[in-house]
Amino acid sequence: MDSSDHNNPVVTVYITNYNYAAYIEQSIESVLNQTFQEFELIIIDDGSTDQSREIIERFRSNKKVRIIYQKNKGLNATNNIAISEAQGKYIVRLDADDFLEPSALGMMSTLMEADPELGLVFPDYYYVDEDGNITGQERRHHFDDEVTLYDQPAHGACTMVRLDFLKKLGGYDEEFTCQDGYELWIKFVTFYKVTNISRPLFSYRRHGNNLTVNEDRILNTRKAIKEKFVSSHLQSPKTLAILPVRDTFFGSVNWPLLEYDGKTVLERKVRQCLNSRNINHIVITSADKGTLKTTREVFASTPEVQVLERPAEMAREGVSLKETIDLVLDQVHSEFDAIATISLDFPYVDSSIIDETVNTLAIFKSDSVITTRADLSTYYRHNGNTLKPILDQNKYTRYEREALYKGVGGLVVTTVKSYRKRGSMMGKRISHVLLTSKEAFGVDDAFHFEVFNQMERGAKLSVAGEE
Repeated sequence: MDSSDHNNPVVTVYITNYNYAAYIEQSIESVLNQTFQEFELIIIDDGSTDQSREIIERFRSNKKVRIIYQKNKGLNATNNIAISEAQGKYIVRLDADDFLEPSALGMMSTLMEADPELGLVFPDYYYVDEDGNITGQERRHHFDDEVTLYDQPAHGACTMVRLDFLKKLGGYDEEFTCQDGYELWIKFVTFYKVTNISRPLFSYRRHGNNLTVNEDRILNTRKAIKEKFVSSHLQSPKTLAILPVRDTFFGSVNWPLLEYDGKTVLERKVRQCLNSRNINHIVITSADKGTLKTTREVFASTPEVQVLERPAEMAREGVSLKETIDLVLDQVHSEFDAIATISLDFPYVDSSIIDETVNTLAIFKSDSVITTRADLSTYYRHNGNTLKPILDQNKYTRYEREALYKGVGGLVVTTVKSYRKRGSMMGKRISHVLLTSKEAFGVDDAFHFEVFNQMERGAKLSVAGEE
C-alpha cells in the first residue's frame, strides 16, 4: 500500500475545469497513469454547464480522487481552495485541457525531495492541437547552469511547488483573475530557489478557448501584479526621466508639436511621466527654441519638470544619446537610482508602461529594462545559393534561446550605477517588458503618421501655435 492511502501523499495534483468535457478525461487519466503513484488528485469543477460532471463522476470510486463542485469562483480563488484542501508536500495545478507525461510527477518530486531549499520546479512542454497532435515544443534555458536573470516565468500549470513555502507567501492573490503563474513566479524567484527540467513533461493544448489568447488582459494583469508586488515588498528606485526632443517633420507638421485633444504630443508624454508613480523628476531637452519656450510656459508651475536646452549637434539624427544624458546628469542637482529615456515616437506608451518598466528593474534586479514586442516573423539570410532561415526558425520546436524580441516603445530604464560604469543605457543584465500591438505602434515615417491621423481622426489635429 502506498503512502497516499494513508492520507499523506507526497504530491497533490489538482485539475481545474470549466466546460472542458472534451478534454478532461484525458487530463485525469494522465495523472492516474503516472509512474510515481504517491499522489492525490483533487478535481475542481468551476460551475461547468457541459457534460463535465458526468465524466468526472466516473472517477469518484478511485481512492486517490477527491471531487469538488463549485460555482464560478475564478482561477486564483480555486487555486487557494486547492491549497487549503491539499495534503501533499508539493502541489501541482493541471488545467483540464492539458495532460501530463507518465514520468512528470516522479521527475519533479525527485528534485524537490533532494533539495529542501528548492521551492519550485517546472519542465519543458509540448504544444498540441485540439486533437492532441504535437505541433511544437517549448524548451527553456537550464536554470542550473544557464540562467541568472529570472524574468522569463514558468508556465502557470504543471509547475511543482513546495506547499509550505506557498502558504508562507500567502497563497495566490485573488485580486487577479488570470496570470496566476506570473504572480507565483515573482514571489518564488524573490524569496526561494527555483529550477527546471529540460525535458517536456506535459502537453499544452492550443485552441480557441484558451485564456492566453487575450493578450491585452494578460499584459495588463502583469502590470498590476508587478505594481502590487513592488509596493508590498520592494523599494522602487528613484527615477529620472529624460525626454530628448528632436524636430521631426511630416510635411509641414512638426511631430512633437502636433496637437490633438488639446495637448501636443510632447505635453501628453510629459503628463504621462507625471502620472507615473515611479518617475521622480522629468527633464525635457531640445535644441529648438520654440519648443523650449512653449514647454517652459506649459510647465512653469510644475517643479518636477525641468526644460534644458541642448546643443544642436546633440539633436541631429543618428547621434548617440550619451552626450545628452551626460549633459542632463551634470545639470540635475539630485541623486537618482535609475534613468529612463523616453521617446515621443510611441504615442500609446503611457504611465502604466513606464511604471511597469521601472518595477521590472526592481523585481529582477536588472541593470536595464527595455520595452519589446515578441517577433514571430521568420528571418532569412542569403548564403550565396539560397535564402536560409536564421536560427532554424522553420523548425516546429520553439527554443527559448532562439526567441526573438524587437525593441519597440522607445523606453529604456537603466540603473545609474550601470550607466556610469558602462557609459550606455544598455547594461549587462537586460530585462524586458512586453507591449501590446497598439503600445508598440511607432510614428517614425510619413506612412505611420498618416495611420496615426486615421486612428485619432475623432480628435482635432493641429500644430501648436497655429490657428
